[in-house]
Amino acid sequence: MYEEAELIEKAHQAMENAYCRYSGFMVGAALLCDDGTVYTGCNVENASYGASNCAERTAIFKAVSDGHKDFKAIAICGGKSLDDTVVCQPCGICRQVMSEFCDTSFEIVLGSYKAGKLAFTRKFLLDELLPFAFEL
Repeated sequence: MYEEAELIEKAHQAMENAYCRYSGFMVGAALLCDDGTVYTGCNVENASYGASNCAERTAIFKAVSDGHKDFKAIAICGGKSLDDTVVCQPCGICRQVMSEFCDTSFEIVLGSYKAGKLAFTRKFLLDELLPFAFEL
């Protein structure tokens, strides 16, 4: 069993490493593997926007490159400031990448901070956010 608040806090901490010189919007993600390992990721922007990478995909790609392919949950946190974040849902590309490696029971946990304290959480199953995933 994992603690959602701990996973959200790891995502919140990962925001600090975001490279977001164009949007000014930091995003952090914390991916929980089935074995309990947690991989974090942040968004990395590029002047050529198509070359940018989201926090969620950064965490997933780090985990996969280390040999992990079984995931339980991901927490996501984002905003213009660490003290005041918004509920930040994964983009469509990230949802599709999640569907490549996760089953429909995979949990997506969103957290927001107000005045530096966790203020709100919301949890979805992957199937709720991507009901008709592209499959071959």
